[in-house]
Order: sequence, then C-alpha cells, then structure tokens
Amino acid sequence: MKFTEEISNKLNELLEKNYDAEKGYLNAADNVESSTLKIFFKRRATERSEFAKELRTEILRYGEDPKDSGSFKGAVHRNWMSLKSLFKSNDEEAILEEAIRGEEASLEEYNEVLKDRNLPPSIDQMLFKQRNAIQAAINTEKVHEELVS
Repeated sequence: MKFTEEISNKLNELLEKNYDAEKGYLNAADNVESSTLKIFFKRRATERSEFAKELRTEILRYGEDPKDSGSFKGAVHRNWMSLKSLFKSNDEEAILEEAIRGEEASLEEYNEVLKDRNLPPSIDQMLFKQRNAIQAAINTEKVHEELVS
C-alpha cells in the first residue's frame, strides 16, 4: 500500500467518525428540551462538520477519495440514543451519557492514528487540534451531565 493511500485510509476513518458525530449531535439537539444543551449540541455538530471539511481537504490533497457518509455503527448509535431517550425519565442525562460515550470512542480513534509517527507535520498538527477539541467537549459534557442529574 502506498504511503498516501495509507494516510488517506486513516483520515477516512476519522472522517467517517466526524460525520457520525455531527449527525449524532444534531440528533441530540432535537431530543433535549434545554435551550442551553440545544445550543451546545448544535455547536458541537458545527465543529465536527468543520473537522470533516479539514479531513476531506487533506484526503483530496493526497489524491485519494474521501468517504461521503458516516458508518453503519454510527447510525445504530444514533438510533440507540433516540430510543434510549424515549424510555429514560431524565432524557437529557441519557443523551449526555451517550454523547460522552461516542466522543470517548472518537478520542480513542484519534489517539490511535496519532501514534503513527510517520504522519506529515501538517496532518499531525490538525489531528492534535481536533483531538484536543474533542477532549474539551467531553469535559464540558461531563459538567452538563452533573448539572442535569
């Protein structure tokens, strides 16, 4: 496998995760009552959309094809979030728990890709920036979760 193809494959995995996260956050925004949480989730969705654009640009720069949508696993997770919110007495807490779980999975994937010391510096820097933003979102979601429980 060519170096450019190898990097693009890794970036495509993260791209798929970002599509999933964006859709998940929009789904979460639709399923909470709190205007503060709605705004928070919509901002996270916008952030993940920006991450996806950055990743697509890098994949194209390497002459490879970026993926166009999220994963089957992400769709299942979003459906689970919707279903879970219907049956929980405190919908917002359940949705925050699922958002945290999804973000922790994203963080693991970013950490795994960042272990590769052969990444070009521009990609390495972009991924660290995105990873740190995901970590910040997790920390904020945990604070929100404490407030609604």
